[in-house]
Amino acid sequence: MNPLQLVLITGMSGSGKSVALAALEDAGFYCVDNLPPELLEPFLALQDGSRNRKVALAIDVRSAASLPTLPARLDSLAQSGLHMTSVFLDATDDTLVRRFSETRRGHPLSIKGNSADEHGLLEAIRLERDMLAELRDRALVIDTSLLRPAALLNQIKGLVNNAQQDLTLVFESFAFKRGIPMDADYVFDVRMLPNPHYDPTLRHLTGCDAAVAQFLAPLPEVNAMADHIAHFLRHWLPELQKDHRSYVTVAIGCTGGQHRSVYLVERLTQAFANPWQAKSRHRELQG
Repeated sequence: MNPLQLVLITGMSGSGKSVALAALEDAGFYCVDNLPPELLEPFLALQDGSRNRKVALAIDVRSAASLPTLPARLDSLAQSGLHMTSVFLDATDDTLVRRFSETRRGHPLSIKGNSADEHGLLEAIRLERDMLAELRDRALVIDTSLLRPAALLNQIKGLVNNAQQDLTLVFESFAFKRGIPMDADYVFDVRMLPNPHYDPTLRHLTGCDAAVAQFLAPLPEVNAMADHIAHFLRHWLPELQKDHRSYVTVAIGCTGGQHRSVYLVERLTQAFANPWQAKSRHRELQG
């Protein structure tokens, strides 16, 4: 019998956990939302004889009373050899406030469920961040602030479809004008590099297109930037792995997130595909 594969979805209320669970269900996972942490071990024990060896669970502040016990439970499961992937969905405070305002739903930590008061909602969000901080530190963080549901669906499906290794390295391109991704462990600014945007024949293309790659690849400053980022990562990734890190997100930003950052993300993803598991993500190109 194949080993049990567990995906834990947690994160901020309003960050898209229901979308993530839908993606996992489409991928063949048996999904349970809002499982109390104290039922985690008994629930997994029930899966021993199950034919479906893929399980996804959502656990968050709706189980506030027993939530502090979850990190120790996860440590115990990891030590038992259980294959587990932890995903933390996040978004900016402004984004979460807007989403609650649009849906008119109460935040789970709001007093009497009243989220109509923006001040009270912000307090609930900040309290939630404090309560979830330890879970965030041990998970792959996905910032959904600028993601459409379809893009989040694709990211979750891509995550579980990839073969698992000790450390997953995510290269993410972004536009500084739209803010730095919240899920970034390292951020590199490449706005000083020559910009294909000013070439009318390249403006409508992206860093994934061959013409843009042909423009950037011969430039000494572009090669120096790629080499410096690669040297930094090759030096520190083994140390991060020794520290039991499972995910590292490297964000590379330019002005519009279309050309330079996209090209470097694709180049570095290819360069680090062996021996690491390397994935590319383009925030501004996602539909």
